[in-house]
Amino acid sequence: MRRLPAAVGSAVFFVVAPGTVVGLLPWLITDWDIPTAGPLWRIVQIVGALLIVIGLIPPVHAFIEFTKAGGTPAPITPTEHLVVTGFNRWVRNPMYVGLLTAIVGQALLFTNAWLLLYAAAGWIVTASFVHWYEEPTLVRQYGEQYEEYRRNVPAWIPRRHPWTSDAAPT
Repeated sequence: MRRLPAAVGSAVFFVVAPGTVVGLLPWLITDWDIPTAGPLWRIVQIVGALLIVIGLIPPVHAFIEFTKAGGTPAPITPTEHLVVTGFNRWVRNPMYVGLLTAIVGQALLFTNAWLLLYAAAGWIVTASFVHWYEEPTLVRQYGEQYEEYRRNVPAWIPRRHPWTSDAAPT
């Protein structure tokens, strides 16, 4: 896939998938109503806002990396080569980790426990999808290259230092 179609496909997928998970569904839960809070809780809300921003950085960067590799994160239009650049050097699932971080940030910002339950349910669904579909698909698609990557990069908790491999494209 060339870069322009990859960019368009990635943008559409970003709006549909992460946009729904971190935008539409939290809005339906909270109506994006930020309650008035005392000074101490206001600090928690500021931390929440920071987590939202921090959480959105890995997915946005990952979508750019997939586009540069000539594909999209969508399973129907994958890249030809395994993408192990950017945040993928620290954690195998930076998009999911980032989006879940953003949802937890929204829970703090909107002081809404339902969003914490939504984040927990989202992680269970995501971890199940990764385990039962995504990882077996990546093993079939990229073989030993993905196996080496999986042995060296944790799925959910980032490494201390970025992973590099001589075999992996940079």
